[in-house]
Amino acid sequence: NVKCQEFLDTACTRNKAGEEMDGIELVEEQCSVQMTEEESKLYLDSQNGIPTDKRHLCIKPEDFDHTVGHDISRILKQNAKFDSRGKMLVSTCKSILERDPKTKIVVFADGRIGAGEMAKKFLEDSGLGCTCLEREDSVETKNKKISWYQSGDATEEDSQRARVLVLHFAHAAGLNLQTECYNVILFTPLYEGVGGTSGDPVADASTELQAIGRVYRAGQTHPKVFVYRIEVQGPNKEECFDGQLIRRNTDKETLAMAINSGE
Repeated sequence: NVKCQEFLDTACTRNKAGEEMDGIELVEEQCSVQMTEEESKLYLDSQNGIPTDKRHLCIKPEDFDHTVGHDISRILKQNAKFDSRGKMLVSTCKSILERDPKTKIVVFADGRIGAGEMAKKFLEDSGLGCTCLEREDSVETKNKKISWYQSGDATEEDSQRARVLVLHFAHAAGLNLQTECYNVILFTPLYEGVGGTSGDPVADASTELQAIGRVYRAGQTHPKVFVYRIEVQGPNKEECFDGQLIRRNTDKETLAMAINSGE
């Protein structure tokens, strides 16, 4: 998204020495895929509380009013489950690994709507596999898993390990993954709200920028860092939740406020 590139560059480097980021380009790509007709029916059915005659593929988060019984969580969860999304995730990972078989990939998803579990399922079913931080993991285990993606492969066991690390957006702050990773996939755009005016685009954009900043930061050794945003569209390329939220979270003014709020 060309219009927000300058703001993304500024936001992701705001706490880093500028000279250390010289020559490192942030490249964003929107990976669009169309849902199937069957998935579109599920998408409409998941618009819980919305009168049947008001349901449509282009419905917006602000169309949901929790005070009258609309439940936006159902459509968010359904949206994360689509096989079309999973196929795009797997396709994107395979394309990255075809170009660089030794690289490691970071996938961010919204754990509150089960998106992390779905990303894990799609990757495991495809045979690519992945590493996830499980609830039952001890701090020591979580740190060990993360360390696999902070350094190069030192042993044969390392080289056989899954190349993809799946993290929740809740893990978007505090991790340094730039030495081995230069590809970030946002499995779902972030939306924290219950519909209407409850959403906070500045906070969501800031969290996404923090996620990207795990890789696009001082110490990155590759000349380009790639960010892939998966967008599920309607069967005829209608803009659904994903497209709306990606536009919202990469809006120039929203990013400017996200940058200022983090300073």
